[in-house]
Order: sequence, then C-alpha cells, then structure tokens
Amino acid sequence: MSSAPTWDAMQRRRSAPAPLNRRSVIGGALAGLTVATGVRADDPTAKPVVVASKVDGEGALLGHLIVMTLRRLGVPVTARLQLGPTRIVRTALTAGEIDGYPEYTGNAAFFSGTEADPVWRRADTAYAAAKAFDARNGLTWLKAAPANNTWQIAVQGSLARAERLATMADFAGAVRRGLIELAASAEFVESPAALPSFEQAYDFTMPRERIVMLPGGDTAVTLRAAAQGISGVNAGMVYGTDGAIAALDVVVMSDPAGAQIVYEPAPLFRAAVLARHPQIAPALDRLFAGLDLPTLRRLNARIAVDGDTPEAVARRYLASLPQDGAAPDTPASDGAAPDRPAMEGSSP
Repeated sequence: MSSAPTWDAMQRRRSAPAPLNRRSVIGGALAGLTVATGVRADDPTAKPVVVASKVDGEGALLGHLIVMTLRRLGVPVTARLQLGPTRIVRTALTAGEIDGYPEYTGNAAFFSGTEADPVWRRADTAYAAAKAFDARNGLTWLKAAPANNTWQIAVQGSLARAERLATMADFAGAVRRGLIELAASAEFVESPAALPSFEQAYDFTMPRERIVMLPGGDTAVTLRAAAQGISGVNAGMVYGTDGAIAALDVVVMSDPAGAQIVYEPAPLFRAAVLARHPQIAPALDRLFAGLDLPTLRRLNARIAVDGDTPEAVARRYLASLPQDGAAPDTPASDGAAPDRPAMEGSSP
C-alpha cells in the first residue's frame, strides 16, 4: 500500500447508506447556529467554538453529542455539522476554519502516511500514535470511544452458532470447509487493507467464486444478505459500529490477530481552543468513555434502522446520562426500548 494519504480510503469508512426504512435523515439542521451566552465581547472565551462533523449518520450523531455537551457547559458554539468528507473536514481543521470534529484514530495512519505500521492495529498504540502525530500540528485527540469501526465480517447467526464461529480464525476454518458464501464490495475484496489482509493474517483464501460482489460499499445490503441468506449468502462485510448489526441475527467475527487498522472515534480539537476552555476536555472524555461498541451500535440503529435524526438520538442519549456526563447504567438508557425491532423479513 502506498504511504501517501488516501482520502478515498478514509472516506469509504463512513459512507452513509440510506435508512433501511427509507425515511429521510435530517442532517445539518444546526449549521451556522451560534449560541449567545451573554459574556463580554472582549473575553477570549466569548469567541464561538466551531464544531463540525463528516456527512454520515454516525459522524452527525457524534457531532451533535459534542455540540450539545459544549452548550451544556456554557461554551458558545457554532455548529457546522455534516460539513463534508474526511478531506474537507480535516483540511478545515488544519486551516483553522473549524475548531474540532469527531475523527477516527485509524485515519491518522493515512494523515501520517504510516498505514503499514502495525502500531495502528491495536487500540492503545493507535491512539497514542494519533495523539503524538497531531500534537505537532497543534491538535489534540481527546479520549477515544471504546468502539472499533473497522472493517469486519458478519456471519449468519444460525451458521455461527452451529459451527461455533466467533473469531476470524474460526471463519478461516469455515472457509476451508467450503461453508462460506460472502457478500462484499469490490473494494473490500480487492483492497490490500481489507479481505487480503484477513486472508494473510489467518492463512486462508476465500474462493472468488464464493463471493457475491456488490457495487458500492453499502453494508446495510451485505448485512441483510448474510442474515437472510439472499442468493445463498451467509456472510457479509460490515463496519464494526453498523447500526443494523443490532437488528439482525448475525455474529461479527472478532479479529484477535489485528489484521485491520483500529478506527475508534474521538473528538479532535485545536489545542488552543482546549486551553481557552479547559472544561471541554474532561466533559468530552467522560462522554466518549461511555460510547462502547454496544452503545454506539444501538444509537446508530436508531438512525439507520428506525429513521430517527442524529440530533434526536443525541439529545435522548444525553438526557439519559447522569448530570456529570458519566455513562448510563442500563443498556437501554438512550430512552428507547432495550430490544431492537427486527427488520422486515429478517430473523428475530
């Protein structure tokens, strides 16, 4: 893989599928909105903090969470949510046009041109490397959410239970036994960072005649195909925090060998802004510490499956938290019922 930054590779990480029930998602409703706080005009803390996000549902969700948290702290905010893809938002941050946005630790591998370095394949070392790289750019990575949004493979629940499939090593064994029919995009199959990386790490070869190649990278389609056995498919590519995972009978294979780069979301801010508002870092650290994998999948499902807006989902989730911003105690504390409604035609 080239050591040059690959903007398209980074943006495919969060290309946003349409909601599965076809209800529209309202995005960017708060763009350009500034909160007046009554502070003195010559007070350096009076300047609004400009918070942006990428265009996808999860990016908008995390952006709204950041904006709402800052407003709770009394920090003046201008929201520029769903500003654009990675290239646009990152460029705006480094140019000082925005002050912060939610980013994925693994994308720092591409920013730094070091994506082949194994440091990016463990959560702790990936975070440390991202933090060290951007410190020289005057940027600070706050605490990352413990939710890896990397490329993964999900297997139909009945097959995974029958064959005791839980890890990519188990998946490799099932491939060798001729049990797997995989739905995936051309990029997933062909990119050295995706399926070939899994094949190398777990010593298997996925026969190309057992792959149903789909145009685009819509994981909602590959997940549904795997869960429902469409065209004989029983496995599909996914992203780790996909909301549809919570609604379908699939088992996501873990990656103990670290074949994939770790992509944990974290607030990325200009260091000068954090120095001007020292209350921001501890509040966002507490917030993101509570966004573990089940929680983020559940919140994403409200958007991708139920058709809720990212703003509404963020508002309900924050309302469910204790006043100190700590993580909620119950898995359904985002204000919705704990069990996910099955998608039309899916397994219960």
